[in-house]
Amino acid sequence: MEAKLAHGPLTGIRVIDMTSVLMGPFASQALGDMGADVIKVEAPQGDLVREIGPARNDGMGPVFLNANRNKRSIVLDLKSKEGMQAMHRLLEGADVLMYNVRPQAMARLGLAYEDVAAVNPRIVYAGLFGFGQDGPYAARPAYDDLIQGAATLSSLIAQASGGIPRYVPTAIADRVVGITGVNGILASLLARERTGRGDKVDIPMFETMVGFVMGDHMGGLTYEPPLDRGGYARQLSPERRPYQTRDGHICALVYTDKQWRGFLREIGRETLMEEDARFSTYAQRSQNVDYVYGVLAGIFMERSTDDWMRLLERADVPFMPLHTLESVLEDPHLKATGFFRIVDHPTEGAIRSMRAPMVWKNNPPSEPRPAPRLGQHTREVLAELGYPPEQIDVMAAAGARAGARAGAG
Repeated sequence: MEAKLAHGPLTGIRVIDMTSVLMGPFASQALGDMGADVIKVEAPQGDLVREIGPARNDGMGPVFLNANRNKRSIVLDLKSKEGMQAMHRLLEGADVLMYNVRPQAMARLGLAYEDVAAVNPRIVYAGLFGFGQDGPYAARPAYDDLIQGAATLSSLIAQASGGIPRYVPTAIADRVVGITGVNGILASLLARERTGRGDKVDIPMFETMVGFVMGDHMGGLTYEPPLDRGGYARQLSPERRPYQTRDGHICALVYTDKQWRGFLREIGRETLMEEDARFSTYAQRSQNVDYVYGVLAGIFMERSTDDWMRLLERADVPFMPLHTLESVLEDPHLKATGFFRIVDHPTEGAIRSMRAPMVWKNNPPSEPRPAPRLGQHTREVLAELGYPPEQIDVMAAAGARAGARAGAG
């Protein structure tokens, strides 16, 4: 089977990507960015996320464009005999199968791990879904918002702000779990090189996010009996926020004793750490974090943002600008590293694309291919699987008809 693979650390690895929306596609995009040949298997109606956000053409919205580069899209109706036969052919030559529906749904399709391993025992079978399969939530559906709340993020926001519970305004659970899934897949591929065996790896959202959040906030609940009610005081301080300046805001963190001495020297208050025990050591500042951050908030209002940037640079105190969605596009560091680039998409025209952040010296990935149109590579992939042209025509037409029926419904 001929594979049109990109260059990169994962050159030669073929991923069959049955995932949709964000968590799974974000993970499979990362594998594609590293050079894997990612074949995105879409139902005839396509990935739902294609329709999210403003778009120039149907099915090519911005969330889809930014989570599906370096993939080839093939439309298969897995409810049909022909579609499942093609899926089996894909699995025969694959290294990884990724899915993010509930495992029970995979079993109903005839694609449980045992079914897939019978076709290809070397495959890494990776499921990214809501809950571990040994608990009472096993069959529940899950979305980012639900997991944020269940993993305590929303209540922590309310505690820190003195307001109502809210969700983080980004799909943080989908993305954290997606990255965790990449780690699990890469580890399984490495183990396969050593053992010759594939594996089944489950990446549940709930357990992953509870561990992610509670690593910071377990606090005294770490001990039995508990020493307190949990929570990392600095992160939960209502004063932990960007500082207001005379003309805007700035993000700054005066953290270590060295940074405090440099900061106080620059503002002419060198003796504060000796005069006020609440500032004297890291431990004291942590115990009095609300007061300390409150004092800092007052100090930062005395100067302009530009003045603070120069002062903090001299004092070697970490700082960053408070960006908006628009201003981050003009960040000088991101411009210098070429993070945002205007590229020409074959159907969407000029679009702003973000490059993969990792850089390799000896195995640099090739230029990314743009996110695909629905079914763009169906004929190409089916030809690689050995289907004759006349059968490809029939299968492509059947997929188009199924998609039209789904759209009408």
